Amino acid sequence: LSLTAQVLLHGVVSLTLYWVIQFRWKDGKGLPFAWRGDLEKQWNLHPVLMVTGFIYCMGQAMLVYRSCRCCRQIWSKLLHTMFHMLGIPCVVLGFIAVWDYHSLKKDNEGNSTPIPHFYSIHSWLGLVTMGLALLQFLVGVFSFLLLLCCQSATARFRAGLVPIHSTVGTTTFILAVATAIAGITETAFFKLSSEGYDATGKPVITKLVGKYINMSEESIFLNTIGVILIALAIILPAILGCDGFRAGLAREGGSNK
Repeated sequence: LSLTAQVLLHGVVSLTLYWVIQFRWKDGKGLPFAWRGDLEKQWNLHPVLMVTGFIYCMGQAMLVYRSCRCCRQIWSKLLHTMFHMLGIPCVVLGFIAVWDYHSLKKDNEGNSTPIPHFYSIHSWLGLVTMGLALLQFLVGVFSFLLLLCCQSATARFRAGLVPIHSTVGTTTFILAVATAIAGITETAFFKLSSEGYDATGKPVITKLVGKYINMSEESIFLNTIGVILIALAIILPAILGCDGFRAGLAREGGSNK
């Protein structure tokens, strides 16, 4: 299962990056990403960074702590923390990228047409996921790293907090998957609708999600990413909850060797 999870984690990042390069890099010039210049290219940062931060880094953090048996527990904790810390800048930059895209959006004539913030289930889920992830990270660093300075005195407290930390972490990961799938659906509505022009020559949507319904190549890519995300939401919690993966691992509050 661990190998399968690794393949899926690397696969979902690779497919997301390929999707952006293949289908969202409209002009094919320079790079497919930009910062505070081309808004469409800046938006491209959002899915790649969020999938990297929330799905890949969080997934690796969960796996390394559960399956790493080749080193002392403190090193597993530090690796676990490192992956979470690598995910933080990805999430922050991904959030700023989509915030700017909404705030600075303009029409074809250069008129400001900002998109409202936090209007969709995708944005609501994302906000809850970010808040829960931040709380989980702060509590984890304080309880399982900083309190090691009083290791014996805090052993019972840390041991009692383990199941709560594990449950909240798994919940956060599943919420991240749900947010990503909601984002894929929202992207399909906005990016894969057939467009035309009205009597005044302004672009309008002529058929909602027309390209998506017709199973275009891009829609197949989006669906594949969604299926991988669902598979990860099943496999990773299964690994964390399986007693077989806990065998041989040091227990929190016990020896740190």
